[in-house]
This record gives sequence, C-alpha cells and structure tokens, in this order.
Amino acid sequence: MSKFSVLIALLIYCLPLAAQQTLNGKVVDAITREALPGVSVRVLHGGPQGCLSDHSGAFTLNGLRTGRDSIAVSFVGYAEQRLPASSGIIYMEPLSTRLNEIIVSAGREKQYRTEAPVAISTISTQMIRETKATSLEQVLNKVSGVYMVDLGNEQHTMAIRQPIGYRSLFLYLEDGIPIRTTGDFNHNALIEINMATLKTIEVIRGPASSLYGSEAVGGAVNFITASPALLPTARVQAEMSNQGYKRTDFSVSGTSGKLGVLLGGYYADQRNGYLDHSDFRKLALTLKTEYAFSERSKWTTTASFADYKTDQTGGVDSANFYSRNYKSFHTFSYRLVKALRLRSTLEQRWNDQNTTSFTLFYRHNEIGQNPFYAIKTTSNPLKARGEINSDHFQSYGMLVQHKKNFSWRNASLMAGVSADYSPAGYYARYIDVDRDAAGYFTGYTETDSTLTDYRAALLNTAVYAQAEMSPLNRMKVIAALRYDRMDYDFDNHLPPSAFTGSPDERNYFHAWTPKLGLTYDFGHDRGLYANYSVGFAPPNISELYRGVKVPVLKPASYNNYELGGWFAFAGNKGYVDVSLYRMDGRNEIVSVRLADNSSENRNAGRTRHSGVEWNLRYAPLPGLLLRTGGTWAQHEFIVYEDKGAQYGGNRMNGAPAVITNTELGWKPAFLKGIRTSVEWQCVGRYYMDPANTETYGGYNLLNARIGYNYKNFECWLNCRNVGDVMYATTAEKSAFGKSYRPGPNRTFNAGVAYTITAKK
Repeated sequence: MSKFSVLIALLIYCLPLAAQQTLNGKVVDAITREALPGVSVRVLHGGPQGCLSDHSGAFTLNGLRTGRDSIAVSFVGYAEQRLPASSGIIYMEPLSTRLNEIIVSAGREKQYRTEAPVAISTISTQMIRETKATSLEQVLNKVSGVYMVDLGNEQHTMAIRQPIGYRSLFLYLEDGIPIRTTGDFNHNALIEINMATLKTIEVIRGPASSLYGSEAVGGAVNFITASPALLPTARVQAEMSNQGYKRTDFSVSGTSGKLGVLLGGYYADQRNGYLDHSDFRKLALTLKTEYAFSERSKWTTTASFADYKTDQTGGVDSANFYSRNYKSFHTFSYRLVKALRLRSTLEQRWNDQNTTSFTLFYRHNEIGQNPFYAIKTTSNPLKARGEINSDHFQSYGMLVQHKKNFSWRNASLMAGVSADYSPAGYYARYIDVDRDAAGYFTGYTETDSTLTDYRAALLNTAVYAQAEMSPLNRMKVIAALRYDRMDYDFDNHLPPSAFTGSPDERNYFHAWTPKLGLTYDFGHDRGLYANYSVGFAPPNISELYRGVKVPVLKPASYNNYELGGWFAFAGNKGYVDVSLYRMDGRNEIVSVRLADNSSENRNAGRTRHSGVEWNLRYAPLPGLLLRTGGTWAQHEFIVYEDKGAQYGGNRMNGAPAVITNTELGWKPAFLKGIRTSVEWQCVGRYYMDPANTETYGGYNLLNARIGYNYKNFECWLNCRNVGDVMYATTAEKSAFGKSYRPGPNRTFNAGVAYTITAKK
C-alpha cells in the first residue's frame, strides 16, 4: 500500500476520535436554582453509557460524538429532558402531577412517598411561589384533612384529625427540629416561621410520635428551608393590598467552591384593616450555610429570627357579626413575639451502608402580651381587670441519628437519641382597666400587684429506632418504637393558691410510642398502605401548674388505625390518594369555655376521631390542572362529663364534618408566562358547644389568582373571598354567649418581583 493510502486510512480512522468529547454539566432545579444530586444522565442511541449527578449536581460523560449524540436527563418528580449533548447547566422543571415524589419527614430522611405507610402531603416550591400567600393557612389549607384557622395577622390555630382547638396536639418542625420545646406549646407558634425562605412544607396527618415524640398526635408539619442556590441569585419582591397590608421580601443566595450561603427574609406591615384595632408588623430573617467537606460530608448551619407585634382583638357577638359591625371593644391589647433559633448539623456518609447525623440546636423565645381574653368586667360598669404577662424559655438541645443499610431483604435500621433542656418562666401582673359608657376598654393603669411568677426547668429526653425490610417483592414493612421522658421542675415564686399556681413540684411523664406499617406496590404507580401508631401528649406547664392548687391533668394517649392507597393516571396526567383512619383518644385534653369567657383545659374521658381523606390531581389537557382534596370526619365524645352533664355520644364542638379545597389552574400555551387559578374552600357545619345545642353553618369561599412571568420579572394579582361573603373562621358558644371570629372581606393583593441569576 502506498504511503498516501496509509495516510488517508489513518485520517478516516482518527476523524471520529477527534470528534469525540467529554461532556461536563450541572443539573439545577429551575425554580429554586438548587443543585440536584442523583439525577440520571444517559446517552440516547449510544448504548448503556450514563451517570448520576453528584452532591453538587455535577456530572461527566466521556466519549460523546459532537453534533451526533443526544442525552436524556431524568429525576423523580421532574419532567424528563432530551437535548443535544453539550456542556453547561441543565434546568429541570418540577412536575405537579407526580405522586412518587421525594419526602423526608415520614422517616427523617429522603425516601419515596410510595414507600412511606403514612398519610403525608407535600406543598411544593412551585405551589408556594404561585400562591403568593400572605399567611400560612393560604397554602396549608390546600392539604387534605387540614384546617389551619386564620385568627388574623398570621395568628392561627390548627385542626388536623382533631376539632378546632388550642391544645398541644400538633408538632411544628423546621428542618426536622421542633420550633418550640415540648411542654411549652403555643397554638400561634407558626408566627415564628420565615415564609420567604421556605422550599417545601410536608404535613403528616395522624400520630408521628414514634419518630418525633409528644405533641405529634393530630399531625406534624415540617417546614423545610431552601438551600443555597448553585449560581449566585438575588430576588426582591413587594406587594400590597386594599386592606392596608404591605410586605417586602428579599433573598440572596449562591455557592462558591464548597461553601453555599442563603440569606432571606421579609417585613410585613398592616394598617387600618377590616377589623378595628388589628394592626401588626413582622420582621423575619434566615441565614443558612452549607459547607461540603466532601461528597460524603456536609455541615449545615441555620439561624432564624422573628420579631413580631400585633394588636389583639377577639370575636364579636351574634348581632355585630351578622350586621358586619366588626368593631373591637379592646383598644390597647397586644401580642409581642421575639424568637431566635440556631441549628447546626453535621452529616457523614461513611459508606453506602452507614450514615450519621449530629445536630446541636438553641432556641430563645419570648411572648409578651396584654391579652384581650384576660380582661374581665367587674361590678363597676366603668372598670375592669386585666393583666400584662410574659412567657419565655431558652433551649439547649442535641439530636444524634445513625442509619445502617443491610443487603438482606433491603433491610435498614435507624436509631437516634435526643435531649432538650429548656428553662422557662412566666410572669403576670395586674392592671386596672378603664371602660367607658359605650363598653370600650379605653386604657389601663399598671400596678405592683403580681399575679403569677414561676420558673420551670423542662428536660425532654428520648431514644427511638425504626427498622425497615422487604419480606416479599414489592412489599415494605416498617416498625418503629420511641421512648420519651419529660421532667418538669416547677418553682413558684409566690405563695401557692388557686390563682397564683400550685406549690413547688417535680413531675415527670413518660411513654413508649410504637408504630407498625406496611406498603405494597402493585406497579404502575398503584399501591396500598396500612399502619398502626400511637400518639402521646403530656400537659403543658401552663396547663399543669398555672391557676391550680394541685396539678390534676393527665397525659393524653391515642391509638390510630389507618388504611390508604394511591393510583396514578397514565402519561403523568395525575394521581389519586385516599386515607381512612380511626383514632381513639383517652384522657384527651379539651378546652372548656367558662362563664367569664376564659378557657380551661380538662381531661375528657374518651374520644373517637374517624374519617376519610382524599387528594386528586389531574391534568386533562396541557396547561390545565385540577386539584381537589378534602376530608369527611366524625369527632365524638365517647365518655365525657362536665359539671354533672354527660356528653358521651355527642359530637365534639368545633369539628366540621366536611372540609374541602378545590383549585383549577390554567397556564395557556398561547400566552406564555401567564398563570391563572380559581380556588374553592369549603368548611362544613359544626356544633359550637359540647351539648350540641347550637351549630355554625360553615362557609364557602372563592379565591382567584393571576400572575405573569417574563424573563426575570414577575407580577401578580390575587383576590381572596371574591364573593365578599360573610363568614367566621371560628364560632363558639359558652355561658358568656356566642362568639364569632370574622374572616376577611374581599381582599386584593398585588405584587411585583425581580430575580437576578448569574449565567455561569
């Protein structure tokens, strides 16, 4: 062969080699700009070649042919992308119709939703950002089985598999750590959450005590903060309403090398709202850092701060409610909240079988009040009595958890230990209140008379373990057990009495809380689950010691039986999931309204809570999404006596039988960037008192939203209560009379936002 022929042959052989390249890229969530680890990147029509993105979202593929190869990028909960092979950043769009999403709350670590034998729902980043909620109930009430009660200005209470009430039956977490210490529950605890830095919210319905301890009875709500963005990103938004509400949000985030930082927060201000004496302001800030020592080691530290103050106003009577006269007789009552939380977690993945996490946390919390509900009339029509009080605590805690995976039957064992020491205090002093002839409480005079003054040291310790295995193909069995001990050391600084509180005492409560569950996957995104779980709720320090001669409250316990399943429609068009439950309570602590309009907590003998919850998402056409969720439930007294009256067999007061939330969203393809939705919230009738003598008929609300995105710019207009209907978020009856908490009138919220993201 001639030299020329050999040269030609070598050129032909080497040309394909020269055209091959190494593909380097990163995979990022299109909404949060966070790196996505574990994403599958594979070559199309090029054999089995592929890889997974690492902890920073990075991936590398070798030997691709320029201009000829294509890649497919896929990840659970995201739309698959097929695109030409080229280096750069790949943005993954979340799917709103997939059930098989990743969750963390059900097992304290990442797992598929379909592998968790529990009723759990996720509020996605997309839902949070598109709802543009000014208070958390506007997103949480989208979850089936949840009714978060709006008490105005981000104040709230909760009802999850329970009647509307104010007891410590719900556990609120931030990144898996309770935001308040056990034993010092406050139904307004979510005031302390920074909505501007939320990524997702996970809601467990039913007892979760086997992992999270006491108070996780009706449910546990885990607020998961956003992680630092892969690329430098900054966002600012401003909004206002026709009811005097104004708010500004900001966030800056980015990652450089091994360090990622996020700083975000908001300032909200309300003036001259639909209710008299209802102004408020709030500042919330969060700083989060993530440092990746290696692909196996990560150190995360988060600091959250909230400074909040609101005017306080209560309900109105029947005449004023139905005439829409929402005047407030209180002109000076207030609530002040200051909260600081620090958390630092070191995660170490030793190998594919062993992972350990170690968390230290600190809390500092103070709630100061001149509460409207403490103002009582006297025999003098121009005088009343009241109080100014302060409730505060600090917490020092730690949580250590280790998980080991086994090759046999996909088995794993997770175990943890936690401790939380929280010295707390309460102080209240008497005030003389002035009242005018029209009934308005116009002012007050402070006195030196101390009503309550105590300190209590709270020590909560726990150990827990959870084992998983697959005894049969497609079946997973989970067994968990937790032991909690709560020690209370009460020190009364005043002579004990029926008002100042009990004598100095030491008490402790303890409980074993088991859980047994299983899931069975029939394939094609269809499956069933069942579980048995136990919930445990000791009395709080204020319930146990304040205003009593001798502590009399007992811990409440609950046995929960649950069956559920899921079904996904073909073509990622949507899914249905359903849960049926029965929960039997013993010594349940109920709130009783007294003749002077104050509340007192008492143990009910036995109660039963049963119902069905459903959730449906369906996209019949591209750009059109129907979502509906709800519950039908029955809450009843089995054995309950109050002042000689027997209420066994009666429905529990404040317990709607039906709660539903339905939303239809449309993103027209011919109007790119536009989103619209209409939402219907329905709360059914319920009894206002344990005797079942009075009912409130419930309400139906219609909300509407429209938004527009163009490149980095976003604007929106929301209308809450489109029909301007008159409704009450709570309705109660006592010997004092009927009380209604008016819901907001028709409210328009308009806002704009601008986001800047670095291109590289």
